[in-house]
Amino acid sequence: MDLTHYPYPSRRHVVLGRRGAVATSQPLAALAGMEMLLKGGSAVDAAIAMAACLTVVEPTSNGIGGDLFAQVWDGKLHGLNASGRSPLALTPERVPEGGMPERGWLPVTVPGAVSGWRALHERWGRLPFAEVLAPAVRYAEEGFPVGPETARAWRRAEGVYLPLQGPEFRPFQEVFFPGGRAPRAGEVWHSPLHARTLREIAESYGESLYRGPLAEAMAGFSEATGGLLTREDLAAHRPEWVEPLAYTYRGLTVHELPPNGQGLAALLALALLEGFDLRPEDPFGYHLQIEAMRLALADAFRYVADPRFLELPPQALLAADYVAERRRLIGERALPQVLPGLKPEGTVYLVVADGEVMVSLIQSNYQGFGSGVLIPGTGIALQNRGLGFSLEEGHPNRVGPGKRPYHTIIPGFLTQEGKPLGPFGVMGGFMQPQGHVQVVLALAQGLNPQAALDRPRWQVVPGRVGDEVLLEPGIPQATALFLKDLGHRVRYEAEYGLFGRGQVVLRHREALLAASDPRAEGLALAW
Repeated sequence: MDLTHYPYPSRRHVVLGRRGAVATSQPLAALAGMEMLLKGGSAVDAAIAMAACLTVVEPTSNGIGGDLFAQVWDGKLHGLNASGRSPLALTPERVPEGGMPERGWLPVTVPGAVSGWRALHERWGRLPFAEVLAPAVRYAEEGFPVGPETARAWRRAEGVYLPLQGPEFRPFQEVFFPGGRAPRAGEVWHSPLHARTLREIAESYGESLYRGPLAEAMAGFSEATGGLLTREDLAAHRPEWVEPLAYTYRGLTVHELPPNGQGLAALLALALLEGFDLRPEDPFGYHLQIEAMRLALADAFRYVADPRFLELPPQALLAADYVAERRRLIGERALPQVLPGLKPEGTVYLVVADGEVMVSLIQSNYQGFGSGVLIPGTGIALQNRGLGFSLEEGHPNRVGPGKRPYHTIIPGFLTQEGKPLGPFGVMGGFMQPQGHVQVVLALAQGLNPQAALDRPRWQVVPGRVGDEVLLEPGIPQATALFLKDLGHRVRYEAEYGLFGRGQVVLRHREALLAASDPRAEGLALAW
């Protein structure tokens, strides 16, 4: 790994330290994490502080009403699934013929993020919970200048959320669009309701959100405005510790959480690519990667679901015989149609490391701000994760009561020969497993973490009329023409936000390396 080699356009370099490192997509949140480390807090304290801050300083991507997944290394790797289930009243018959609506109460699932903060803090927290949440309370109460990328996303959201009609949407519009518009870059935005809610979460150790006054407020507003979410749904929620899945690609062992997350798609794509000799920037190598990802996504869409409803264990898709069978489908030209194999026998992301513990954490409201429903007097914007359900009868991920939907957010972790390298991730809907694959390939080819994040990306966009492949402008036109000649539907996309925003912290010799994606306004810090 060459720490001085940066082959792609970027003004960023890896940041090095020995005692601790943090990286996330918003500088104020990164500073909150470093504040915890400097106070003697653990990497988990720092991660929770950053996660809570991100609900304030980057509300366009996550919130208190969202979900969370994490992997934590403390000598062993632990996986946490803090995603919520659908309301018990959500049956297939409740969904209109046109499909699940994107906004409003119907796609709302139980928010799991706060339960994840508590679960992590109970095991690895050193500082008081209130002290860990204090920076987020401060930013919400005193205000903060909105960053340029956040302001851009906020302004795009005007066209989505301001036209929404109905009493369930008014509190959201009043909080996030004061004066009928999004705050512009550099303007100071305050959210005293958010501060009040975070204080109550801190004082109740998260209990209020599930079995206290905040739960009563959510259930009451749901009942008053046509929602399905009840007190019983909230009280029944529990985060779950899970065993991560793993696949070793060219000496790098990649760890992903099992379903209901889509991390399995990244592992399956890497397994398919293990059979090919990939050379950096080789046009045919792009073709192989794209085809592997198309096959992996097809299987993920078919088989990933709430663990209680899986048709087969996820390890079955990584079995050598099954992978070899799927690999044989990858040829000299693009497959005209990609179907799942026969059953074999849409966010913020942060990374933290201290001297003992390493954390990979991701949380999201899905589709930007989420459902457009905010609980009056609280600042809790609810997610719209119900959009992850399938409407197909007999599908394991079919919409139903008390189920966890297919989830896009996936925290990654790397080890080598049983020793921790560190956390990594790329946020952004169905781009996430694709981003994981591309970052792992770059690291396996010897790029340092910052260069791996800088490398121009591609994205497969599954569609009814065939999969489209989006390319970042940094990918040569000759490569685009080559892919087109092989039968791929390709086009360049200037909106770099579509290609994800990643963070990485890795151990390298005696140092910690931290890197943050140039596609965001993020920050990597180390000491």
